[in-house]
Parts: sequence; structure tokens; C-alpha cells
Amino acid sequence: MPMARKRQVSLSDTKYYHCISRCVRRAFLCGEDRFTGRSYEHRRDWVEEKLLMLAKVFCIEVCGYAVMSNHTHLVLYVDDKKAQRLSDKAIVIRWHKLFKGNWLTQKFVNGDELSESERSMLDADISEFRIRLASISWFMRVLNEDIARRANKEDGCTGRFWEGRFKSQALLDEAALAACMAYVDLNPVRAQMAETPETSDYTSIKKRIECARQG
Repeated sequence: MPMARKRQVSLSDTKYYHCISRCVRRAFLCGEDRFTGRSYEHRRDWVEEKLLMLAKVFCIEVCGYAVMSNHTHLVLYVDDKKAQRLSDKAIVIRWHKLFKGNWLTQKFVNGDELSESERSMLDADISEFRIRLASISWFMRVLNEDIARRANKEDGCTGRFWEGRFKSQALLDEAALAACMAYVDLNPVRAQMAETPETSDYTSIKKRIECARQG
């Protein structure tokens, strides 16, 4: 029986997680489909751009990633303490970067005066937003739903794009984290998508190498 997501993610045990999402259809997420000759390489831009944007909004750091032909690998760190430190206004502004919010959150951000009952309702919303901004499930939901919507539109079809829910593996110590980071970094090389880590496009290892060389 599959384990409930909330039991798979336990921040009291670790804040590091390896998350994998796979496509449900035969059509590739990215790369080139050798059966049809059609290229989906441009979708890597979609994934990387959305991923790095979400890392600036959520209280979740992207430690590592690799966008493969039909799946993605992410190594995430949940900074739940940051979510608790942020002001109410900062939380709502971050949430509005993901969703429009409601009339109450818009009123709050605009600096309009709130009644006692409105403030009470707003406090409940903000409390929920804090939880969501430090939630891997919400992070993956926002990432995958956006990519699925764009891919389905491009493919001219509807239905599920991803294979059920994403898989999440807790990285319980430094050895597990190091091994997972190495696994993710070398994934494109093992899959013969690149000859070396520094030439593997749309990966965190390539970005780290580029930053190190510039420094």
C-alpha cells in the first residue's frame, strides 16, 4: 500500500528530499523522440525557468536538479523556519506571485483598512499560505501543473501528463545527501545525454561549474 505523502515527508527527521516526476505518455518531456523525430528540447527551458522561479518564491531551496528525456530529478531543502520568520505581508506577496489570491489578500497588500472579522479571516489564509510555501507537495504541484498545461496545449491533447504523484525519498544524513547529489549530477552522463557534467544542459551541476569558473 502506498505511503501517504505527509508520512513520506517528515521535517523532524530531515529537511532534504529527492523528488522524481515521470511522464505518463510515451511522448517525451524533453529531448528528441527518436520514434517520431520530433524535438522537445525547448521544454527544458520551461522546466528550468519555472523551477528556479519557484525557488525564489517558496521557502524551499533547490540543491540539485537534472531534466531528463521523460522525467526530472530534484534535490530539495525545506526551510520551514524561514517561512515562520517572514512577515504576513511578505507571505501574501509571495503567494500572489503564484496565484491571484482573493479580495481580502488584495485588500491587505494594498494597505486598505480591515475590519476585525476580515483580519480574522486573513490570518487564517496567511497561516495556510505559510504552510504551503514550505510544502514540497505544493512546490511540486505548482511546478508540474504548469509544465503539464503547457505541454498538453502544445501537443493538442488533454489528460494526465505526469505519472501519478511524484516520488519522494528522504535523505536522512550527509552520506545519503552526497550520494543523491552525485546520482543526480551524473544522471545525464549515464543516460548518454552529455559526455561530461559541465556539458550537461539544464542541470544544477553545470550551473555550479560555471559559477565556480567565474569566481
